[in-house]
Amino acid sequence: MSLRHAVLGLLAASPASGYDLMKTFDLSLAHVWPATQSQVYGELNKLTSADLIEVASHGPRGRKEYAITKAGMAELHHWLTEVEPVGPQRHDGLLRVFFLGALTPLEARTYLLQQAERSARAHADYRALADVGDWEGEALAVYGRIALEFGLRQTAMVEEWANWAAAEITSDQARRSREAAGATAAEQDPEHEPEHEPEQNSEQDSEQVKARGPEYGTELEQPQGRERARKRQQ
Repeated sequence: MSLRHAVLGLLAASPASGYDLMKTFDLSLAHVWPATQSQVYGELNKLTSADLIEVASHGPRGRKEYAITKAGMAELHHWLTEVEPVGPQRHDGLLRVFFLGALTPLEARTYLLQQAERSARAHADYRALADVGDWEGEALAVYGRIALEFGLRQTAMVEEWANWAAAEITSDQARRSREAAGATAAEQDPEHEPEHEPEQNSEQDSEQVKARGPEYGTELEQPQGRERARKRQQ
């Protein structure tokens, strides 16, 4: 979608001034295709130069009302029926989810719960817009309400998903995954060496115990004692 086609679509519904278009953008399209005043007025000039819209009337204080031309309607129809919609190719929030394993479980849960809160706030904004908007009558209102329903359902879905994902962080499967990852990291640590028990010559130590008595056996229980016993034997 482009700002050009958004302006053409609004003017196809009814002629409007730049001020009127800005009000519609702020009320209806802000969550779909936001635009600033300078962008809208700049696009009006471009569309006028391309003969896709025309100035239909002049009002006080230099007010201009624009209307779509036949060429503009043809361009809008071409875009709606022949140009493949371009969906979001990148999603910064979901990209981060892939790497939440680099955080502590608490940090990961906090991130997901924050996503749930943002979606809840966006859902409340959509709901307020649905409650105050006039969705009866003209085609723009009918299809605008259909588009608004998408926002309501999407934000509700994201909130539900984020809360579910936060709960998954503390699941048994996630715990086992973290434990397995920790074990693998320890094995790959070049400074990690397995502990070895001191070498023992059990048969020789047993003979020494018999020859020297129980007190010597107690001495052999300590590594230093075994070392002294070997030196005596030499």
